[in-house]
Amino acid sequence: MAIKLTTTAQAARDNGIKVLVHGPAGAGKTTLCATTGEPTVIISAEAGLLSLRGHDIPVIEVGSIEDVHEAYRFVAESAEARDFRWVCLDSISEIAEVVLAREKAGAKDPRQAYGALADQMGGLIRAFRDLPGRNVYMSCKQARQQDAATGATLYFPSLPGQMLGQGIAYFFDFVFALRVERDQGGNVTRWLQTGRDFTHEAKDRSGALAMFEPPDLGAIAHKVRASISQADAAPAFAAANT
Repeated sequence: MAIKLTTTAQAARDNGIKVLVHGPAGAGKTTLCATTGEPTVIISAEAGLLSLRGHDIPVIEVGSIEDVHEAYRFVAESAEARDFRWVCLDSISEIAEVVLAREKAGAKDPRQAYGALADQMGGLIRAFRDLPGRNVYMSCKQARQQDAATGATLYFPSLPGQMLGQGIAYFFDFVFALRVERDQGGNVTRWLQTGRDFTHEAKDRSGALAMFEPPDLGAIAHKVRASISQADAAPAFAAANT
């Protein structure tokens, strides 16, 4: 096997930014697709694109697992899709439910259906996440669970199936919780929470983001890219001053 040697900084530049966002219904997860500031394609398993009616973003509608595989081949291999810098899957919860319904219809034991779901969705999520040179945004539903001992409620990404739902956050460098709050004047505000606290599951492996960021994928990508550029410049600066 021929060894392909790269660097961590180069890998970060080549791989693009891969983001998972979870939030309650109506929070604005679909609207985030319009904030990239770059050519974008949406792969949609939902009928909730009305919030984007003021934009002209290409959409691939999917209603089956075969549709999703075809959408992947299009964005990965088609010359027509070469200019898309962002691929948005809205939402992977809906896609997973389509897969589960099909598997249940053909399985004698429901446990087999959930195992097949974890295998199929795990492969699909990895495939889209690993699209080279593309930024990928995936949205999903949000679940909540109350701690019996403390009474605290934890909000986290939700997909059907315990195995898939518990493992989804590990697929991504960025997992954000879309928060909808009211300010002191009673006005609704929206924020992306980028780090975990006692109530919301979230993470930012870049360390470049504030705990709460405006819901703007383009601005977040700019911050992350700037942190990569600074990391590149630091060794060169150190070498020049030795």
